[in-house]
Amino acid sequence: MSLLRCGKFTLSLERPLIMGIVNLTPDSFSGDGLATDAERAVAHARAQIAAGADMLDLGAESTRPGAIPATAEEELERLLPVLAALKDCGVPLSVDTYKPEVMRAVLAAGADMINDIAALSYPGALEAVADSDCGLCLMHMQGEPRTMQQQPSYGDVVAEVRDFLARRVAAARAAGIADERLVLDPGFGFGKTLEHNLALLRHLPETTVDGLPVLAGMSRKTMLGALTGKPVAERLAASVTAHLLAAQRGARILRVHDVAATRDALTVWQAVAA
Repeated sequence: MSLLRCGKFTLSLERPLIMGIVNLTPDSFSGDGLATDAERAVAHARAQIAAGADMLDLGAESTRPGAIPATAEEELERLLPVLAALKDCGVPLSVDTYKPEVMRAVLAAGADMINDIAALSYPGALEAVADSDCGLCLMHMQGEPRTMQQQPSYGDVVAEVRDFLARRVAAARAAGIADERLVLDPGFGFGKTLEHNLALLRHLPETTVDGLPVLAGMSRKTMLGALTGKPVAERLAASVTAHLLAAQRGARILRVHDVAATRDALTVWQAVAA
């Protein structure tokens, strides 16, 4: 797919797009949670755009390993003021949620995309988005955030992730959702060991379904700490490298904290590859 329909935007996927992370949680693993400060969150979002973000991903519930779920009311209290302030920011606004009631509310408030770690599997989720024109990211996760990293196990992680995503794509199509609205995410770090994550990155092209675009999100994650021995605050180089490798393997959207550094890396790669 060379185009992604994303609310009021139609995005070209001829080059990898950068999705800047805007964390509206109180307990972000990366230490950048802005749950209680909408003004700072909006300023951070605008800085991400100035640094070269093609789109933003707003998340108001932590999905780090061991995270305690937020209520829909808590999510919306954090999300709606930021959405209102950014509705004319010029780039698509994605919201990271799996709750149908949150999906409906943020779409009514102007969100352009839903990024769902549960791949629209919760009751009512497909119905909440089917009749809209928002983009949709379907992610693979084994288990749920509180327990997903306790004992992840696969026979063939690449095949199992692809098969799960194929089932969710089929469900989306059955609900009347067009392929041009869909993005797939293999879910790095969501119920995977380091070896599982590396296998998915090595074989990233094999995780897609019918050529649908792939989103890769490894920014500052534990897998990079395991490889480098660096704490979260010192994983910039590893994050940029991981996402450049993902882009080289066909990822069309890179979900990152460090927008400017990722943009520079992509610029150099694309100049050499031209």
